[in-house]
This record gives sequence, C-alpha cells and structure tokens, in this order.
Amino acid sequence: NMCREMSAAEVTTFTSSARKMAFLIATAVLMAAIPSSRAFQIPATLSVRGNTRPRTTESENKASTVYTTPSSSWALGMATWSNGQAIQEYKDFLATGKLELEKEDDGPSVIVQSSNPSNIISLTDAINGLGNGDDVILTPNDSLPPSLGGKTSYPIYITLPPYDLKEFIQNLNDDWKARAEDFVFFSGTKICGVVEPILREFGMCRDATTQVVVGFTLPPPGSGLGGVARKPECMACNIGVDAQGDGKWAGESQACGKWNGAVAGRLDANGIRCKTVFYREWRRAMWERALYDAVWNLIGAVRDEDTDHADVAMFFDVEASDMMWELVNNLRGGLAVTLIYGFEDRLFSIAEMRGKDEPCELIDEMFDHLQNVFPGSNIMLNEYLNYAKDKRGLLQGAKVPPVPTELSELPSLIKTGNLRADGVI
Repeated sequence: NMCREMSAAEVTTFTSSARKMAFLIATAVLMAAIPSSRAFQIPATLSVRGNTRPRTTESENKASTVYTTPSSSWALGMATWSNGQAIQEYKDFLATGKLELEKEDDGPSVIVQSSNPSNIISLTDAINGLGNGDDVILTPNDSLPPSLGGKTSYPIYITLPPYDLKEFIQNLNDDWKARAEDFVFFSGTKICGVVEPILREFGMCRDATTQVVVGFTLPPPGSGLGGVARKPECMACNIGVDAQGDGKWAGESQACGKWNGAVAGRLDANGIRCKTVFYREWRRAMWERALYDAVWNLIGAVRDEDTDHADVAMFFDVEASDMMWELVNNLRGGLAVTLIYGFEDRLFSIAEMRGKDEPCELIDEMFDHLQNVFPGSNIMLNEYLNYAKDKRGLLQGAKVPPVPTELSELPSLIKTGNLRADGVI
C-alpha cells in the first residue's frame, strides 16, 4: 500500500533500504546463533591453490615443520567473526544513507614530505610526478596555503614514511587540524606499509578519511632521464574474467574517502587503474595488500641466495600459502576483517606477473608497519622472523616477538638454488 503512493524513484530507494535492513537482521541472527568459539574448521589435508604436491612430513625431511593452517580460499566465506565490529561498521554505513560514492575532481594539491631529508621517500616524487605541475610540496613545519587553484578545499597528500606519521599527527597545529578532513593517507608496498593502527589511535579511520592502497611503482629519485624520478607505472594485473564477463584484476590501486575521485582522476590520467570504493571494502583491499608485503618479503629474505617475489611464488608457494592463512585466520578474529574470496590467487598472480626483479627485503624501520601489524599469536610468522634475526642477521634493530622453539632450518622443499629437498628440479 505504501508503494502505491510512491513515485518510481521512491520505490527504488525504499526497496533498496529494506533489502539492506533485512540482510543486517539476518546477519545478526546468524552471528548470535553461532558461538564465537566454534569457528569453522578446515581439514589440514586440503591442497594449496589446487596444487597436488604433498606437504613435507617429518619422515621425508627431519628438519621440516608441517603447518596445519587452512589452505583453500573457498573456506573464507564460511568463517565467523569473534567480535561485532563488522556488524557495527555495517550499521554505521546504513546510518549515512549514502548509496553511491561522492567524488571530488583532481586539481592543484599540497604534498607533505618529511622535514628530515633522510626520511623523504619516493612516494613524494611519485605523487608529484602524477600531477600537472601545479602542486605545492611542503613539510609539516610550513603553513598551508589558504587556497589553491581558486579553491579553499584541496587534497593534502601525506607522503611521510609510516614511522614519521604518529609524530606528525601528534604535533599538528590548529591550522593543520582544521584541514584534517583533506588529508590523503597511503598504504601498501614495503615503502608505505600499514598505517591503520596509527590512524585508529587518533580516530582517523572512518568513511570520510581519504586513504589509498598503492598499486603503482614508486621509482627512486634519479631513476629517470635528467636525474629526476621516472613516472610511476600501473602494477594492476588482469587475471581473466568473472562469471559476468567483466575483467578480474589483482593489485590495482583503490581509494576511499572524501578525495577518492581526485586520487582516481590523477592516477587514471597517467594510465594507472584506481578503483573508488567505500571504506569497508577499501579496508579489505588494504589488508590483502599487507598480507602480500609481509609474507613475500619475509619468505624470500631469509634465503641464502638473492630471491625476488616471483621466486617465492614459484619455489616457496607452500610456505607462503601456509603463512598467509595463519594471518588471515587471526585477521578475522582480531580485527573483524574477512578478505574477499580468491585473495590467494590474486596475490600469487601479482608475484608471478609483477614480481620479477622485485627483491625480497626486511627493513628494520618498516618492521612495525609490515610484519608486526597482524593480530594474534602468529607462530609461523614469528618463527621466520626469529630465524631472520638470529640466523640471517636481519632485523637487528627490531623487537621480534619471542617463540617457544626456534627454527634450526627452514621447513622448505628448496634448500639450495632450485634443487628441492626431495631431489626434484
């Protein structure tokens, strides 16, 4: 009866809201019916990414460790959260009443770099190089211009290293604090890392805050002609089509928040794919990228030989998959983050298609923003970190979590070069 008195547009809006409310109620009922301690269990015998290669057992290799973390992406949707954060975020989303993203256009912007010359990172040159030459580069000690390009509101790209970010936010003066809604923060890659814990501490993890997952290269200074940095290149990978015939992508940039349209416009103008999304979806993409940066760099950095990301995907896929699933399980329980189905194939595709000549590195200053950001007692991760510090001399300036027993040898099928422990080339 209500619909008979509504216009077509009102009926569409009403039914859309009704569907969302029904989904919320059904989700809440389901969550209440399943005890948080009874999470869905996965048999340890499942294969990795469809790989039929058996796991190394103690009888095959005395030094090997068998990790029994789940290893098939289909199980992801069956898991349950151990807290109500995800439901609360969905309630907050419905309260906004927004069904579509609001987008701002790109234009002259402020780019904030470190006042310490040794802490200026390649992200600064990358964002500046993607602009039209009318951006202003400042340090936190400078004053913000009252207007740029005739507009009093403009993006303020925060291109500080993550280990400088907390001090920057703590020391903001009143003029900078008044412009906090225009800040643009970056996550992803071993240069930007994960900044969510810092932003959450200051209440800046919300829908309005502009955040970007970096899906483009960050060339170092002097890598281009004339001593300037080369322009960033898109790192997105086309990995086929979905059931609807649309292209499936891995590793693309993603942006959320007030200036998501400006970020996307700047990247698109330079041939870099950028998806604009709401914060909840962006957060899943950010943690997916964090998974890649943490696992691939650690698995490869502990080897005797120089190892790149493509090598990890080819030779150490079992270790990478097991460590990823350990972290994914704790993300669900610790931060109420469930990655989107198929994350494993997407991350392996990035390594296989874009990881050649990308060295695996462990950087002391980035430890707390790459490997030490995942919740829970990640046993496999911590064992590898301790092996890296004690046996490989890496991360000497980092406080690595202790483990009950240390690895004397890596539990890998690869021991030297490309020769596996079972004798297969």
